[in-house]
Amino acid sequence: MSSTAVARPLRRVVLGITGGIAAYKAAELTRLLVKEGTAVDVVMTRAATHFITPMTLQALSGKPVITELWESATPNAMAHIDLSRGADAIVVAPASADFIAKLAHGLADDLLSTLCLARDCPLLVAPTMNVQMWNKPATQRNVAQLRADGVEILGPGSGSQACGEVGDGRMIEPEEILAALRAWAQPKLLVGKRVLLTAGPTFEAIDPVRGITNLSSGKMGFALAQACAEAGASVTLIAGPSALPTPAAVARVNVRGAADMAAAVDAAVASAEIFIAVAAVADYAPAKASASKLKKTNAALTLELEPTVDILSRVAARPKPPFCVGFAAETNDVKENAETKRRKKKVPLLIANRAQDTLGRDENEVILLDDKGAHPLPKMDKLALARRLEAEIAGRLPWAK
Repeated sequence: MSSTAVARPLRRVVLGITGGIAAYKAAELTRLLVKEGTAVDVVMTRAATHFITPMTLQALSGKPVITELWESATPNAMAHIDLSRGADAIVVAPASADFIAKLAHGLADDLLSTLCLARDCPLLVAPTMNVQMWNKPATQRNVAQLRADGVEILGPGSGSQACGEVGDGRMIEPEEILAALRAWAQPKLLVGKRVLLTAGPTFEAIDPVRGITNLSSGKMGFALAQACAEAGASVTLIAGPSALPTPAAVARVNVRGAADMAAAVDAAVASAEIFIAVAAVADYAPAKASASKLKKTNAALTLELEPTVDILSRVAARPKPPFCVGFAAETNDVKENAETKRRKKKVPLLIANRAQDTLGRDENEVILLDDKGAHPLPKMDKLALARRLEAEIAGRLPWAK
């Protein structure tokens, strides 16, 4: 049922480095790429060598660093042509305002700009510059032109800059660039689709300081939100209490209790084409929360609990529901209990796992349940699993058949 699309390979990358204080970060990016098993060919502009030495990059990449258009490191002296042949991508990090302007206007007066113009592989650019330079209309026009030309823009970030100013223009960190490369490499199976997800636990207040919650970390839901965004979807994530960072390109709505989550889903679901209920929503909540802290006594405390709204069932019962995907964490008889739940809620796909094997952990092992039966997946880290699940969902969409 899953799509046959696979991630783009990152076997060899050309890393371009231009003149800017962020050039020192290229060393760490090179190290991270090599650690991933990616071969890195480094090309530096003359200005870049004033900030970091070619020897440093050569030591980290294990390959000679090329800095001049007229060097004859290749047998035919055509480095500006040959370097991009067979490369999976060219990544320019950092990319100065001057170099971005060259790219936008097709200038080719050094090795790196010539290489980019003569490339036959994708180009990704991580801008770095002073906030004033970034905000100037000329720079914004140039960046817009690059996007229109199919160049992927990574960042920039915002924060303190070497010049002492604060704002947009910082090159994003090497780890962020690597994550962006991984995301860019994923198949775009959900381009143009609108996805609504829930994730994390809910917190049902007993009094102002106590409540009923569970051990859900939100990791699976956040990973799935990231995977859907990587696949090209417009993603809204409704998150219960969680300290996890919001995935790139994901709109996040924070909620606390089951009623809050239900209301947020109701407000957003009409425009969603896919609804994925990952959140571990409390099944019961106190009938009435105390307005003040309950004092401890020697007497037993009795709480009256009432069932919370079943968000997934309510969405699935809409006159024109989105494609609904549920999650079920069971402690025993996982497949049987989850299939009963799927049929009761009337959803086309339900993803089941053992609660004790996943809550709060970085790995997960699941069984996919649909009208054709049970489809187990092996244990893997949650982001890898999320990407697999996103492909499984995409392959089951009514319009994909």
